[in-house]
Amino acid sequence: MALFKKRTVGKPGEWYYCLEHQKVEEGPDCPGKNRFGPYASRTEAEHAMDTARERNLEWENDPRWHDPHDPHDPHDASATGRADED
Repeated sequence: MALFKKRTVGKPGEWYYCLEHQKVEEGPDCPGKNRFGPYASRTEAEHAMDTARERNLEWENDPRWHDPHDPHDPHDASATGRADED
C-alpha cells in the first residue's frame, strides 16, 4: 500500500476550471470531481460556468430529452399544474 497518493501532473496548455475554488488552473491541481475541462485555452476555462449554463439550457429545452406528459400521472407537475410535493 502506498503511503502517499500519486498526484496527477497536468500537461502544459491544458486548462481546467475548479468548481471548489472557483478559479482557472493550468493542469489538474484539484480532483476530477471538482473540475471542468480540459480546455484548450485559459479563456475557454474562464468561461466554463457560462458554457455549462448554456448547455444545460439547451438540454432542458431539447424535446428529445423529454417524455410526453401524462395527464394521469400525479407526479407530472405539468399535468396537475403544481410541482411534486414529495
